Amino acid sequence: MKEKIAVVTDSTSDLTRDDLDKFGIKSIPLKVIYSNQQFHDRVDITPAEVYESFEREIPTTSMPSPQEIMDVYNELKDEGYTHIISIHISSGLSATYSNCMMVADQIEGIEVEVIDSKMLSKGLGRLVLYANSLVEKEELSFAEIIEKVEAKKDKIEVFFVVETLKYLKKGGRIGKISGTIAEFLNIKPIIAIDDEGEYFTFEKVRGRKRSLKKMYSIIKDRLQEGREYVVDVMNAAAEEEGQGLLDRFKELSQVKETCFSEISPVMVVHTGPGLIGVVLTELDQ
Repeated sequence: MKEKIAVVTDSTSDLTRDDLDKFGIKSIPLKVIYSNQQFHDRVDITPAEVYESFEREIPTTSMPSPQEIMDVYNELKDEGYTHIISIHISSGLSATYSNCMMVADQIEGIEVEVIDSKMLSKGLGRLVLYANSLVEKEELSFAEIIEKVEAKKDKIEVFFVVETLKYLKKGGRIGKISGTIAEFLNIKPIIAIDDEGEYFTFEKVRGRKRSLKKMYSIIKDRLQEGREYVVDVMNAAAEEEGQGLLDRFKELSQVKETCFSEISPVMVVHTGPGLIGVVLTELDQ
């Protein structure tokens, strides 16, 4: 029987509604939770609404429930899909992956492969788009696509700087980043994600301007001659700084594509305003 493969992700991929609709990718929303109500990420709440609420209440977040995941998988099964590639935010940052694994083990009548991206934001988004491009070509089997997607993780890197570590600490997402003393000294750590999918301090830099300048240098130094890259710049209420950084990347000859966008409401909860993130993706030769 011919394989019919669907691609599924979650709302932390920072893929736009246009992206999802254009490629037929299903996205399962995480949740932003306040004391008196909850919202579905990128569905009925915006990043701006999260910022505006911070003075009153800093919300919490939650992964999709097993039933919500099961509903998406079953919907695809009913549409005639035989296989699902379900790619999600790092298991070191969210239980979304483990919930998807649990559902994948229970569902019958469709084969589901759940992939831990070990990333988030457009790093996850680029991995999802890559998987979808392989599916659309219809040249590889389900197993072969899984293998290539797993290998692609090594070709995508995520770096970011936040205005304050307060939100990462409050949300329990501080990972391997040292906090209080660094903030006292105005250290703005450049944060990356390690092999376990957790945040760590990639480099310590004093001051905001220097940290953004250093992040540019880190990306530039990673560009190899004869290879081509995509650079995504993400922001959380830091559009002007982010756009300035993006303009510099556009001038680099190895950078063949750039994209500028805003992180999802769920991630805003954990970073606060002022985040600038850069995702570097090496294109296949």
